[in-house]
Amino acid sequence: MNLSDYLIKNNVLRTIPLLSVNTENKTTKTFTFRDKLFSEAKPGQFLMLWIPGVNEIPLSIMNAENGDISVTVKAVGPATIELHKLKKGDFVGIRGPFGNNFTENFENILMVGGGTGIAPLYFLTKKLIGKTKKITFIIGAKSKNELLFLSSLEKLCKNHNFLSTTEDGSYGLKNIVTNPILKILNREKIDIIYTCGPELMLRNVFNIAEQYKIPIEASLERLMRCGIGLCGSCVIGQYRVCRDGPIFSSIQLREIQNEFGRSKLDFDGKTINI
Repeated sequence: MNLSDYLIKNNVLRTIPLLSVNTENKTTKTFTFRDKLFSEAKPGQFLMLWIPGVNEIPLSIMNAENGDISVTVKAVGPATIELHKLKKGDFVGIRGPFGNNFTENFENILMVGGGTGIAPLYFLTKKLIGKTKKITFIIGAKSKNELLFLSSLEKLCKNHNFLSTTEDGSYGLKNIVTNPILKILNREKIDIIYTCGPELMLRNVFNIAEQYKIPIEASLERLMRCGIGLCGSCVIGQYRVCRDGPIFSSIQLREIQNEFGRSKLDFDGKTINI
């Protein structure tokens, strides 16, 4: 199947009930539903989720198994606040999966996740356990209450290296999530860095990776209206995040350095600072 046929098939809106709604913390919930087109969804891909009568928003995939698909969402605006009001059995609309995915052919991996950016990396970790030599996973948040999937990741990474950071020191290292990276890179060889989280964090991870000449794959987030490359609302440099991403390599990030971590388009198409 070529890309155009894939997009046409996956772009059909399906209205489905929520199988479950789980509270992760006071601002974040995980929503699960079932759709057969997601049976082969890959870590890094995203979907468009429609909240009836409200809006449609892009969300990274947190997990996909046997057609069950989960997304983890923080209530930060009108659409996500309304989504948080939904319960098991309520209906939503979905399109997707869309976008590219993380590559999965490296042996010594470093993952850096911040906030809800931990979600797609959790999905990736589940896929890589048993297939790769070593995973070092660093997660960060402002406080322990905001660290996502903490116990699950500790268990999943029991034979690997797992670090937690909090800005207030309530759990793990009292630090920002990017600070432990230098210590790790100074003591061992890393083949690739996967990262997802706030874009200022991604920019810092990218700068460190460039310094150590280590390839990086970063999941970018932008305003998306269509999800299939038509509207242009998610443009960064010469790329459309929905169609060319959302996973961007070191080579691509170098090409968009003037915008990456610095600016984006708002709802009116105006450039604003990040």
